[in-house]
Amino acid sequence: MEEQNQQGKPETVQDVRVRPTATRYWLKAVAVLYALSLAAAFMVAAKTDSARKAKPDEMELSKLSPLGSQGKGAVAIIPIFGAIYPSDSSRIWDRGGQQIAKRIKLAAERKDVKAVLLDINSPGGSVGSVQGIYSAIMRAKAESKKPFVAHFGDVSASGGYYVAAACDKIVAEPGTITGSIGVIFSVSNFAGLMNKVGMRNEAIKSGKFKDIGSPVRDMTPEERKLLQGLIDDTYAQFVDAVAAGRRMPVEEVRTLADGRIYTGRQAFELKLVDKLGDLQDAIDIAGEMGKIGRNPRVVREVDPLEQFFSILDSKINPLGGSAVEHALNAGPRLEYRWYGI
Repeated sequence: MEEQNQQGKPETVQDVRVRPTATRYWLKAVAVLYALSLAAAFMVAAKTDSARKAKPDEMELSKLSPLGSQGKGAVAIIPIFGAIYPSDSSRIWDRGGQQIAKRIKLAAERKDVKAVLLDINSPGGSVGSVQGIYSAIMRAKAESKKPFVAHFGDVSASGGYYVAAACDKIVAEPGTITGSIGVIFSVSNFAGLMNKVGMRNEAIKSGKFKDIGSPVRDMTPEERKLLQGLIDDTYAQFVDAVAAGRRMPVEEVRTLADGRIYTGRQAFELKLVDKLGDLQDAIDIAGEMGKIGRNPRVVREVDPLEQFFSILDSKINPLGGSAVEHALNAGPRLEYRWYGI
């Protein structure tokens, strides 16, 4: 028997086809409205929370507007947390070396910011990304004439220390893990496993070094020598950056830069950091260097829109797409990084 519609007439095939199409449109409309409501709620909550936690003249105004507000003098805090690598996409909310460099530039350009504080908790990362942040600091210092201070949390090793070497002062917790001054190029070798399972790789290449670092064959002595030259050159760049930043002779730095790690207190004794203290101590030092005194107003370069999309992205993709991509595309990479964590 034919089904009847609301008017009591038998439904045609065309009626049945229209119904699921209309349903899909409604579902899409509801999804869009839901996303917009989430965005609006997040923005309101962010502003309300900031207003509740601080007095009007002490609010972190940059949280309310990407451009911030030009009030009395302040210290800008820029967090550098986790391993330092380039972003996997052009999305503005992705975290990577480019975004950190951008925040450094914007903070130094703000008229109310009199000093910049880098809150570092990082084991380092890829050579290019670390050097990009270092260059951003050096450029910002030259253009703005503003002081930069680094604070070390749990870990600021290898590339984390390289970044800090560009700063005017370094403050570390006594138990901070730092040092690991050096460079590493890790190559996995699955040749033995492939031989056991009967697999063989055939590479058609334009030159004998084109597949250098391949995980499916053993490295030749000539390739090892070439890679060691690469390591030595990037290592020399690290040593030179530390020597310039800490105003130490290159040879003195080399004696400390054999890859070993130090506690914050050991680093202080070796003149690798300037003072032992916590984040508030670092803020006070930055305030004094910026000539606005101790316990200054603090601003953070955080864009609520970026923060919202970052949270939304993590909810939609809870496994973290970038982390998965790193795992799947793991390959040889030149790094200023400590692999203790």
